[in-house]
Amino acid sequence: MDGKIRQGIEEIAETMVAPGMATECRRLVQVILAGGSGTRLWPVSREQFPKQLIGVIGTESLLQATVLRMKNFPAAWDVAAEPVIVCGEEHRFATGEQARESGVTARIVVEPARRDTAPALTLAALTACADGQDAILVAMPADHAIADLAALHASIEIAARFAQAGDIATLGIPPTRPDTGFGYIRLGDELRDGAHRIDRFVEKPAAELAAQYVAAGNYWWNSGIFVVRASVWLAVLEQLQPEMHAACVLSYEQLNKADGYLRPCAAEFAKSPSDSIDYAVMEHLGKPGSPFKGVVVPLEAGWSDLGSWDAVWDAMDKDESGNVASGRVLFEGSTATYARSEGGRLVACVGTTNLIVVETDDAVLVADRSRVQDIKGLVSRIKLEKSPEADTHRKVRRPWGFYDSIDHGERFQVKRIVVSPGARLSLQMHHHRAEHWVVVSGTALVTRGEEEFLLSENESTYIPLGVRHRLENPGRVPLEIIEVQSGTYLGEDDIVRFDDKYGRCS
Repeated sequence: MDGKIRQGIEEIAETMVAPGMATECRRLVQVILAGGSGTRLWPVSREQFPKQLIGVIGTESLLQATVLRMKNFPAAWDVAAEPVIVCGEEHRFATGEQARESGVTARIVVEPARRDTAPALTLAALTACADGQDAILVAMPADHAIADLAALHASIEIAARFAQAGDIATLGIPPTRPDTGFGYIRLGDELRDGAHRIDRFVEKPAAELAAQYVAAGNYWWNSGIFVVRASVWLAVLEQLQPEMHAACVLSYEQLNKADGYLRPCAAEFAKSPSDSIDYAVMEHLGKPGSPFKGVVVPLEAGWSDLGSWDAVWDAMDKDESGNVASGRVLFEGSTATYARSEGGRLVACVGTTNLIVVETDDAVLVADRSRVQDIKGLVSRIKLEKSPEADTHRKVRRPWGFYDSIDHGERFQVKRIVVSPGARLSLQMHHHRAEHWVVVSGTALVTRGEEEFLLSENESTYIPLGVRHRLENPGRVPLEIIEVQSGTYLGEDDIVRFDDKYGRCS
């Protein structure tokens, strides 16, 4: 148990702001919740590389856009230089690398298991105040798009002032249309600066009910962006969800920071119930016996949760016929169509109307724009069939670089492997396959059994079945090789790791 962490938690509990009592707290900590899977944006978004890591509407990923979202925030507030990102084990390398590419050093909390957003925010709150200082958390999903950052900052400032006084604030989007893909917030009493008390949260409604909400004028979309003091969040969670609070605190007390990531104890975290921020806390605010209040602040900043391909189409610039093209795409007599070429092949749409067409290296999606919510069910079917297209792309990113499965058959597989300068694969062996390596460019440092040797361009080597081996790039340019695997079983789970700089040994 980390005594400093326990001391910090106890200090923050002792100085917790009482609801309605304004105490000085100008420290803002951005919290990015990056644990989603984004199944409705299949086939671009996959389980192992979800939508927040992809450039859905631009060259930078949604995560990269999010980590820069608090840049140039009004100077009256002390915005922590290091945001807190909460993500899953399988995404930690890509998350850290994308943050670094954006010039941001983040504190990355690795969730030991998926428990939804309420436990994730609790881990972030513990991270933000482990030094004994309170902070106002600005928690936002990693997979949303916001066009007007100045408008976002203005809404967060209003929400932060409510948070100073002990309220839990969320940003609500005045709806522009009935939409069954969003949750709704019913407005209560009007407060200052356009904010309202939260009357209640409403789950995603049917189409007829959504139309009634929009017509009534007192319902806003739920953005999923929350602004709350860390001390208040921990206090309200302890009151409303004591089992979740206890599990998260005990898990965080046994934090492991050995490999540069913040890793709460898996055994303790597994005891936490799984629940969202809305269900665990927000729906209970203002009820009899609860001293905590909820506030919703309007946000009109070109927000989109990009939860479906139709939302992506809606968020992007269109041609005169309402079409959106991404990549190598041609339209002929098409209207209101979104087409995306991810794998580099030409996608030609002739006479299409209200369609979604998305091409990747290993899958093609064709869907009516009115049925995009059904893609989630389609992905579930793909998983039931144990097809790899639900989980991974043909091109798979690793902390050392990536590999691309070029071809495969019953007893062979061909991969293009690219290793970043200075990176190396684990020391490993395989029970069921042998491998041939051919260097295309760069220099390879090869470990094979007791041998260690260099290979240059157009040189090759053979790794027999059952022999320990490692591939390393000692140079300053990427190393590219072609690997030919042969054997009775070629799955990625046939890897026994003996040493790994990225902490992946079992």
